[in-house]
Amino acid sequence: MKKLTVLKAFMTVLVAFAALSLTSCNDDKYEPIPVKLEDVNGNYKAKLFIQQGNKGNLIEKIISFSAQDTIITFKDFPIREIVESVIKDPVKTDSAVAKIGKVEYKLNYTSKMSAEQNIVELTFAPKKLSIQIPVDGVTKDAVITVAAKQKGFFVGQDWSLRFGLVAEKIIVDGVELAHFETIKYNFPYSIKN
Repeated sequence: MKKLTVLKAFMTVLVAFAALSLTSCNDDKYEPIPVKLEDVNGNYKAKLFIQQGNKGNLIEKIISFSAQDTIITFKDFPIREIVESVIKDPVKTDSAVAKIGKVEYKLNYTSKMSAEQNIVELTFAPKKLSIQIPVDGVTKDAVITVAAKQKGFFVGQDWSLRFGLVAEKIIVDGVELAHFETIKYNFPYSIKN
């Protein structure tokens, strides 16, 4: 009988505690932490979506990069789609990408605050990317025109960086590559490490 009374008392206290923990206060307002221009600086891990042309396969990768002052630096920029556009043979592309190794790419930007939206807006000034592509015993000089069609944003709500790039054209040994479909590099969500 005592066990049943103790059990009932315990259950009553448990239910009362659960009810109190579910009540909210009237002053639960979300107060965002204001962002500053220097908040963009840091090392990032990003989800990258690559698509060549409008109907090409969508390739998803995880990639790392860093942002410091006015430069985003990719220590290993994804070049497979670029090399494949030049070579056209998947087996030779794999071999060439392995021989090329890691390609560093630096993306310049300017930033400006938007305090009312709690974001830092980034305007990009991409440089051309040059790659030496070894194929069939020769080396082809490829110069890729990179563009940023829209601004990037460092968002204060979740402290993420979001932007996109496009490889617009490729010039190989001084001649523009015919029938080249643009390559889109979209970084919809990049978070600091």
